[in-house]
Formats: sequence, C-alpha cells, structure tokens
Amino acid sequence: MTSHAQVPFPSHVCIIMDGNGRWAKKRLMPRNFGHRKGVETTRRVVEFCAHAGIKHLTLFAFSSENWNRPDEEVNSLMELFMQSLQKYTGELHEKGICIRFIGNRASFSDGLQRQIVETESKTSGNSRMTLNIAANYGGRWDIANAARVLACRVQDGELAAADIDEKTFAQALALGDSPDPDLFIRTGGERRISNFLLWQLAYAEFYFSDRLWPEFGDDDIRAALEEYTRRQRRYGKTGEQIEASS
Repeated sequence: MTSHAQVPFPSHVCIIMDGNGRWAKKRLMPRNFGHRKGVETTRRVVEFCAHAGIKHLTLFAFSSENWNRPDEEVNSLMELFMQSLQKYTGELHEKGICIRFIGNRASFSDGLQRQIVETESKTSGNSRMTLNIAANYGGRWDIANAARVLACRVQDGELAAADIDEKTFAQALALGDSPDPDLFIRTGGERRISNFLLWQLAYAEFYFSDRLWPEFGDDDIRAALEEYTRRQRRYGKTGEQIEASS
C-alpha cells in the first residue's frame, strides 16, 4: 500500500452513471423516474468534485448504443437532457464550471443541438472545472473518427503519415485537449467499461461500486477518491522503481 504522497489526488475523473432503471424498478416505478432521480445525483456529484478540486470530470450520459432502447425511454431521455441543460446551465456557469459535450451530436434534434451550443458558449470561459458530458458517444466511434480526421489531414497534405504517433492520435480524439482520466468509476455493480473512452482509459485506475446511481452519495464518491490515493500507478515500471523515485 502506498502513501497519499505517492499518488496525488486525481486530476481527471470519469464516471459511468449506471443503475437508474434498476433503481426505479425496485420501487415499482417507471424507468424514467429513475433517470430523473439520477439527474439529482449528477448535480450533487458535479458539485462535490468541483469543491474537491477535481479539474476534469467526464460523465457518460448517453452511449451510441442507447438508441437501441425502447423509443419511449429514448424520447424521455432526450427530453430530460434538454430540460436539465435549461435548468442547470446557469447554476453551473455561476460556479465557474465549463461544460463541453463529446460524441456525435448530429443525431440529436435541432433544438437539442442548439441548446448544447448555447451551453458550451455560455460556460466556455470558466476554469474552475471542466465538465465533459459524453452524449451519443462510443469509444469505437471516437477512435474511428480520429482516424478519419487524421486521414483527411494526410490527404490534404497537412500531415505526413509517418508523423502520426500516439500523441498525434490522442490529440485527434474527443478529449484531445484534456489529460487522460486518472480514475474511472462505474456504479450499478457492472464490471465493464461499455465502449467508454477506450483509448483514454489505458492507464486509469478502476473503481466499481454496487450502488445504483440514484443512491450514489458524497460518502461513495469520497470512498472512491480515497481508494484511488491508496493505489500505486506504475505505468510499466516496478513498484520498487516508483517507491525509489518518490
């Protein structure tokens, strides 16, 4: 076990917010009720992370595979997405939080796309914390899109194929100007990453919670952060090398 000095507080935390539907089902309520309760949890977690000094927080709000859910649930999620942006953008802006969206937004309605642009524009100058919302996002889409962007640059003569390395490729990804996540959290008891940030999670520390997202409170996020500080991040080195360097 390492000391807190060896593993500093995470700069970038990413979360798969899982379990809204199951939380509602346990209470004999429709899944949409769980999603609405999940928004309340999201608001609390964002506020907690900003207060704790986390500089980057990335939340998986809607995956590219979630379109396969029943139309009624998808439509409700889109409506909730719009309502949440309208309700909370001003509050997050006042707290100094920059909101950005990653994913293929072309599939969203024109109204939702306009709201996304408005939210990003309103909060773009904030620097207390960057909140990345992954919506219609998939890790494979992200990688394929980056490859397409770089291929176009090569075709246009802006870039030589021989100059494409890991750093160049990473910069073409949706979070290209952000540090890779230090800590990945998933609630709901599942132990998989579900096509989320496939490239960026290469060296992240994973933390899985059995808590369903609407139940995930301050004590739970605090426990995840404290567990992170007890990890030893080696990046291919031995434990002895890490201990000697610190």
